[in-house]
Amino acid sequence: MDRIVEKSLLFDFYGELLTDHQKDVYGEYIQNDLSVTEVANLRGISRQGAHDLIRRCEKILNDYEQRLHLLEHYLKVKKMVGTIHAYAEEISDCEDKAVIQKRITDIQNISSDILEQY
Repeated sequence: MDRIVEKSLLFDFYGELLTDHQKDVYGEYIQNDLSVTEVANLRGISRQGAHDLIRRCEKILNDYEQRLHLLEHYLKVKKMVGTIHAYAEEISDCEDKAVIQKRITDIQNISSDILEQY
């Protein structure tokens, strides 16, 4: 996964667990795509201070993911749902009953996995 997308998703999942100051600074860096220098100027802090705070936030968010695995689970379920969607599209375009039955069984298995895990 693209590192920027991963950082953004980690912020989406765990950003509320940061302090308001951390959330504001890191949000400007990630969501508004500001450079460290721009964040520092906007916040009235040194570039080094902004850089250190951003790195600290990244470490905090990664630590939450290491413990809770919410992003990992989200991506896994998203992939499984994507597969179910592809199978449903395949079924809608298919007239071969054997293929249809196979895909229905596949969908049932994937959806059972999702229900058991979550």
